[in-house]
Amino acid sequence: MTLEADAVLDRRRLRRRLMRWRIAAIILAFLALLVLVVQDEELAASMGFGEHIARIKVEGLIRENAKRIELIDKLAKAGNVRAVIVYINSPGGTTVGGESLFVALRKLSKKKPVVAVFGTIATSAAYIVGLATDHIVARGNTITGSVGVIFQWAEVHQLLQKLGVTVREVKSGALKANPSMFAPLDEKGRALAQEMVAESQRWFVDLVRKRRSIDPASVPGLEDGRIYSGRQALRHRLIDATGGEKAAIAWLEKERKIAKGLSVVEWTIDGDGELSWVKGAASALASLLAQAAPRIAGILAEIAEVQRIHLDGLLSIWHPR
Repeated sequence: MTLEADAVLDRRRLRRRLMRWRIAAIILAFLALLVLVVQDEELAASMGFGEHIARIKVEGLIRENAKRIELIDKLAKAGNVRAVIVYINSPGGTTVGGESLFVALRKLSKKKPVVAVFGTIATSAAYIVGLATDHIVARGNTITGSVGVIFQWAEVHQLLQKLGVTVREVKSGALKANPSMFAPLDEKGRALAQEMVAESQRWFVDLVRKRRSIDPASVPGLEDGRIYSGRQALRHRLIDATGGEKAAIAWLEKERKIAKGLSVVEWTIDGDGELSWVKGAASALASLLAQAAPRIAGILAEIAEVQRIHLDGLLSIWHPR
């Protein structure tokens, strides 16, 4: 009997030890996850860890992007986002793409302050995006401006003739599919293209007039689509200050009374502050184990995206010839 009683007591002691280890393991796992969350600022923000300044990026060629508009709408609703920095590094893109971002950012600015920080280049449709913000900061050597619209196409009919290829068409009217890359430009087609470009140009110039409170005609070359350095743009009041993100944060703290010391958390389309708990923890762990890998993957994804872009419609983009 004594042996059986000892065996029972030993099993009970073993169970108690196992229970202690299990509790300890759960506590350690929770603490490890907490460390991961704190180290990943975006994940911390997504799980409600404190107020912060959000940063979104507009880079590469601009076109309509429903997910980016949804991201901006989420920023407007996020209670822990006190202000938004829009980092812009783009030569422009489709005029409609710039317009859609302009409208979304103006809605956002009614709920919280929005600042633009220009990178190497912010021209044409990218400048339209900047006009939507409350304050624009650029580097002294940033290329900006290029206020204007372009409508271009390649004429290949002569090449096709040399190859013995004839394109036949039946259309409903003289202005349908005119201008066309498959036929010489006629006067009706030229007049139509010029009318479209001129109308969009008036819209763009009027945005500059209203948002920058300047007379566009008083800025040398603005209505002709010229570019400016950041220093020139500052003199002509096309931007508000020279500097980088620190200058933007200083303005937010001074002029919009944003609390000092808030962290800046980058919100992205694929990880926009609405990450699930499990996905977020996995993301944080991956970041901890291989911090460089997600960045490299993101860069490669962006390169692949740019390669797939087809720009249709009117363009507002600057590129040196």
